[in-house]
Amino acid sequence: MKPTFLIFILTLFLSGCSNDSSTKEPNLTLPPETQVGANTFGCYINGKLLVPRGFGLYNGDYPALILAGYPSESYSEIDIRDYKSKNASRIFIHIQSLVQNGESLYNIDESNGQTDIDGLNHTYVNCKIFNEDTNSYQYYRSFDNSGTLKITKYDFIPSVKLILSGTFNCKLRNSINPNDIIEVTQGRFDFNGATLHSTNFP
Repeated sequence: MKPTFLIFILTLFLSGCSNDSSTKEPNLTLPPETQVGANTFGCYINGKLLVPRGFGLYNGDYPALILAGYPSESYSEIDIRDYKSKNASRIFIHIQSLVQNGESLYNIDESNGQTDIDGLNHTYVNCKIFNEDTNSYQYYRSFDNSGTLKITKYDFIPSVKLILSGTFNCKLRNSINPNDIIEVTQGRFDFNGATLHSTNFP
């Protein structure tokens, strides 16, 4: 009876391990730099990886969005959110005159912390991350000459297709503490506007 009992306990233990492994977080990695419309985004914020994940509380809360500015598409915006990780982050990239300049090197300058028509008329970056030192979410924004964004592919035909690819690196300053500066490194994205909303992020 004892050997049978031990086999039974071992079987329960192994099946329990199998169930645990299936619910573990996926092995998130920085995506490669591509220009094919792969619907990928990734960057390190002070050494911690940020990729778009999950969905928000409402159906329209997509983890990755490309927004067109008004009027005359004078700017474009990339909104990236992690809805699944504990103490998740968000990064927002405002690209001024993307339609006009296309594949080019954009300087990242001062942000006033706003977006859309309330933001400034140049390229900037906003970010929200959890600060373990203060045990709270903190807001960061770019400042003059704080980084660069390079559009490596821009293939846009209105109402037909949009392939948007690029890389970026920058520094961001805490909105309430100017001495608190974080660094965004190895940023890259590769979006297909036609399929972005139907992409299943991890």
